[in-house]
Amino acid sequence: MIEDDQQLPQNAYARVMAPIAVSVDSGKPLYRQLREALESQIIAGSLPPNLPLPSSRELARELGLSRNTVNAAYQELLASGVIESHSRRGFFINTQMLRGAQPSGAEAGAGTSVVDWSRHIRPREDAGMPEITKVRDWRTYPYPFVAGQVDERDFPRLGWSRALREALDPPHLFYSLRDSVDEDDPFLLEMLCKHVLPARGILVRPENILITAGSQQGLDLLAQTMMGRGTLVGVEDPGYVDARHTFARTGATLCPLQVDEHGLVPPVSLADLDLLYLTPSHHSPSNVTLSSSRRRQILEGTAAGGALVIEDDYDSEFRYRGKPTPALKALPNSEHVIYLGSFTKFLAPGLRMGYLVAEAELITELRNQRRYKIRHIAGHPQRAMALLIESGQYRRTISRRRTQLARKWQVLTEALEEFVPWSVTAPPGGVSIWIRGPEGLDCVALASAALEAGIVIERGDVFFDDPEANRNHFRLGFAAIKLEAIRPGIKELGRVIAELDG
Repeated sequence: MIEDDQQLPQNAYARVMAPIAVSVDSGKPLYRQLREALESQIIAGSLPPNLPLPSSRELARELGLSRNTVNAAYQELLASGVIESHSRRGFFINTQMLRGAQPSGAEAGAGTSVVDWSRHIRPREDAGMPEITKVRDWRTYPYPFVAGQVDERDFPRLGWSRALREALDPPHLFYSLRDSVDEDDPFLLEMLCKHVLPARGILVRPENILITAGSQQGLDLLAQTMMGRGTLVGVEDPGYVDARHTFARTGATLCPLQVDEHGLVPPVSLADLDLLYLTPSHHSPSNVTLSSSRRRQILEGTAAGGALVIEDDYDSEFRYRGKPTPALKALPNSEHVIYLGSFTKFLAPGLRMGYLVAEAELITELRNQRRYKIRHIAGHPQRAMALLIESGQYRRTISRRRTQLARKWQVLTEALEEFVPWSVTAPPGGVSIWIRGPEGLDCVALASAALEAGIVIERGDVFFDDPEANRNHFRLGFAAIKLEAIRPGIKELGRVIAELDG
């Protein structure tokens, strides 16, 4: 007998129960349709097991069904053990019976069909290219030498929380919550022009800046706007893998250009290139700095041939010896240079916020492209970032982080010299160290063996145009690992290397 005295916790179930559709035209009894819909939601875990199911009266009213229909559905669920009756309390989900259960409609596959998704998903132009892979649970390992991550303890939590709160107070609230269509926060643009970009020698106006969801979105916007079949893009080899994928997906042709200890080696002529992608401050992945003479040569060559330069300045703040070199965009006659910067490489990669600097005509077009992809970056974190910069916390965080990373860099370089059997030259900047081992080294085997010993390293072959010919490289990130874990981690890595050599 259905227990009518049970009370539906209306607010709770209104929040969690998915819409239920039953139809007299389906050819299946209404109570059976309702039973299968409820059973599917129960098995999927959509309904809280600690709350009673809605009463038959309440559910019938919500769905426009008779109570007899709802009662029949509940009786079938009760008979099959999916639900159970608790005296004076109503029907509850039987969690014991549901372990490993499948919805009754799915058992026979009634009314279902298999979609051939290959007919609907377009093949990717970059499908055969290698990708950077990350150990997903890297932070659970004792020695995580991962790149692109930070130690969350170093994040300015109090300053960021204060900025987020202030961004929800007048007069900032409007800019945090508005739909700006395609505009960026004017306060953030002002802070970039006054405090951030001048530190890199770049003096521009707000109309020269676009806020992006990290550098990756900036690359995608540029690729979709300026690249396609027939476009020739010069890229560093080795170089940033995700940029290659982004460019290749447009159908553009990639032209790998050699990199040595002084950065990219310019070809005799750059006249055939349409675009040139560079990481000049700290080359990805080796962290070498592009020399001044080569910077001038590249700017002269691209300007003469009409090519554009994409300058990815992802972590120029982190140099531990000597002074940072000025950005390409800061040099004379750099109108054809498009500059990519990021807030999140040193704050936290999960914030996903960066910026792009270029001539106003291009920024206008990119703003329109962004509008029809994501509209604009969320207003609240934009305004909070502007407030963080204005407060001085942004600059203080950079200074503190640089000091912390310099200490880690020093410990890591000394440990490598002591425990690794090859000579390692570490450029005085960046947040990782690129290592070239002897020709016989297999970085894939080394990464696997190191992981078994609790050490996370990154294989280097994927950064090359020809991965198979360059399996003797790997990378050690040091921003996320704790300082005290660096030396014992490298000592253990040295042991792993010795075992592989033996």
